[in-house]
Amino acid sequence: MKEKILLFDLDGTLTDSKEGILRCASVALAAFGIEAEPSSLMGFIGPPLAWSFPHFFHLNEEQTEEAIRIYRKHYAAGGKFENRVYDGVREMLTSLAGMGYRLAVATSKPEGFSCEILSHFDLARYFECISGADPTQAGDKESVIRAALSRLGVTDPTDALMIGDRLHDMIGAERVGMRSVGVLWGYGSREELLEAGASAVCETPRDLVALLAR
Repeated sequence: MKEKILLFDLDGTLTDSKEGILRCASVALAAFGIEAEPSSLMGFIGPPLAWSFPHFFHLNEEQTEEAIRIYRKHYAAGGKFENRVYDGVREMLTSLAGMGYRLAVATSKPEGFSCEILSHFDLARYFECISGADPTQAGDKESVIRAALSRLGVTDPTDALMIGDRLHDMIGAERVGMRSVGVLWGYGSREELLEAGASAVCETPRDLVALLAR
């Protein structure tokens, strides 16, 4: 692959943030009388909250804004660290940096939370920039990818590759004009990722390193 700049998604790609995300989503929905077991909310991992609440539970715009406010209150209070780094990710990042790749993060999670999480797990040091969502906006993938490329000084999107576990990562990359690779250790399926435009799919962090070493 010719790309030398790698943009990584966060949730479901670098860290398994399932516990905190599902608990906070469940608390936010309870405020609207919706009882949802955390285990039934797996679709919340990855996509922007502004998409997930109306898509899965048909909340209107005002309700969605309030649900996001409640979610973020609980997430800030501790949910953000109910999280773990996937096995093999540290070794993967070390190998890719050693191969000369420039690394960055492009996530729909608010940038402040993203920086805190990556610093907490000692991952921030691997990345030139961490591009996350403005908490006052929807945080769609296309916008955070464009912001990351701008901050990296990238003028040709084909010089970069998006790596993530959900269709939103693949679609966002395509809209910007760059290729993408899907990963299967997160929450998206092979079918989802390929249908959304992934140029390749990797089962493990070690497989991703092997693919990018070609």
